Amino acid sequence: MQTVLPLLAALVGYLVGSLSFAVIVSRAMGLSDPRSYGSGNPGATNVLRSGNKAAAILTLVFDALKGYLPVLAVLIWGPRYGLGEGTAALVGLTAFLGHLWPVFFRFQGGKGVATAAGVIFGLNPLLGVATLATWLIIAWFSRYSSLAAIVSAAFAPMYQLLIWEAGPAALALIIMGLLLVWRHSANIKKLLAGTESKLGHKAEKAVPASHPVKSTKHRKKA
Repeated sequence: MQTVLPLLAALVGYLVGSLSFAVIVSRAMGLSDPRSYGSGNPGATNVLRSGNKAAAILTLVFDALKGYLPVLAVLIWGPRYGLGEGTAALVGLTAFLGHLWPVFFRFQGGKGVATAAGVIFGLNPLLGVATLATWLIIAWFSRYSSLAAIVSAAFAPMYQLLIWEAGPAALALIIMGLLLVWRHSANIKKLLAGTESKLGHKAEKAVPASHPVKSTKHRKKA
C-alpha cells in the first residue's frame, strides 16, 4: 500500500492535469479551438488572442486550479494514509505533465505555465507569491508573457533552494522548470529574432467557431 497509494495519487494528478481547459472553455463559449490560431498553444495567453478576456481568465483560473487542488488534497488528507510532501510533489509534477501531454486530447497540450503556478502555490504559498511577483515584473516591463514564464521557471527552483530547502518539492520544481523552458524553445527563437507576440496581441485567425474563416482569394471576373 505504501507504494500503491502514491502511484494512484500520481495517476489521479495526471488525469486532472489532462483536462485542457483552453479547449474546453473555448468550446463552451463558442470560440475557435486555441490550437488553430496564434501560437497554437492551448493556454490562457493564446486564448486571450481571441479577444475574449473572460475565456482567457477562466482558462487561467482552471489551469491553475488543476495544479493547485491535487497538491492541496494530498497535503490535507494524505497524512492519514501515510502520504507526505514527497507524494504531494509527485502529484503536482504529474498534474503538470498531464497538461503538457493530456491523455484526453491526443497528448497535445500547452506549455504549463498556469498549472505550474498552481502546483507551486500548493507546495509553498510564499514561493508562489515570489514566483508570481517575478512573472508580473518581467511581463509588465517586457510585455512578453513567454519571457516572463521563462524567467519565472528559472527562478522558482532557485528561490526554493536558497530560501527554503532542498527536497522533493525542489526536485519537482527543477523538472518543471526545465520542461517549461524546453516548451518555450520556439518562443526563445522568436524573442531573439524580435518576432514574438506581445501581451494583448490578437491573432488574425481567432474567430468564433460558428463563423469559419472565409477565403480572402477572389476570382477575377472575365
